[in-house]
Amino acid sequence: MILHIIRHLGVKGGLGYAYEYGGSTVEAMDMESRMTLCNMSIEGGARIGYVNPDETTFAYLEGRPYAPKGAEWEAAKKRWLAWRSDPDAHYDDVVTFRAEEIAPTVTWGITPGQAIPIDGRIPLLEELPPEERPVAEEALAYMGFRPGQPIKGVPIQVAFIGSCTNARLSDLREVARYLRGHRVKRGVRALVVPGSEWVARKAEEEGIAEVFREAGFEWRMPGCSMCLAMNPDRLEGDELCASSSNRNYKGRMGSPRGRTVLMSPLMVAAAAVTGEIADAREVFGIGR
Repeated sequence: MILHIIRHLGVKGGLGYAYEYGGSTVEAMDMESRMTLCNMSIEGGARIGYVNPDETTFAYLEGRPYAPKGAEWEAAKKRWLAWRSDPDAHYDDVVTFRAEEIAPTVTWGITPGQAIPIDGRIPLLEELPPEERPVAEEALAYMGFRPGQPIKGVPIQVAFIGSCTNARLSDLREVARYLRGHRVKRGVRALVVPGSEWVARKAEEEGIAEVFREAGFEWRMPGCSMCLAMNPDRLEGDELCASSSNRNYKGRMGSPRGRTVLMSPLMVAAAAVTGEIADAREVFGIGR
């Protein structure tokens, strides 16, 4: 969803604004999914990303180590509810998307805004606004792609599930649910890096880590890892990485020629088992 939003509004679409996410789809999301939207608001140029607090928020926070207790908890809930946008609030701009029309989305370039649906083609230069063409030409040269080329089927060498954007427990649970019985394609280096020590511990307890290991993923220590080339977790040469991280800038993953294609964790898993950028719905039989 957030790649779709940034694709349409641009990496500068939020300059001078705060992004507030609402509507039935956002309201139905769990907190960790909302965090992914808000986390990547900065990639769209926004100062912050925000979802109004509700019962989902309270259920997520209640009982956590640093959450208020007793009477202080009730007072905190009232205070947080007071921060909600009023029903008659005026917005500087409102953009509406229909969630059911959003296909799995992946990037093809060197900014999060250079994205297309999995069944789409890399745009022709003449299809882009004139001001976007120079960076598009730069992206095509760096990524080694052609205008009009389908993104689906492009071979990958590395698959990375991790980062502050997409390495929460719910992300790992979802991937493990579909990954059982599949194996990482021979020749693909696949890493999964939990977002925190708590996530890593819970994933071990639930058997999620073992699902990844059996599939051929390296189960690594929690942290930033390949998202910004921490420790030895980095691309070599011009390797292409299917990544659940939030940034695909040139050289971001440690190699000055390394290439990053952003996508959801489940889409990374689909790429890992096929050895190419693929549609997770087809690979895992989702929606059939």
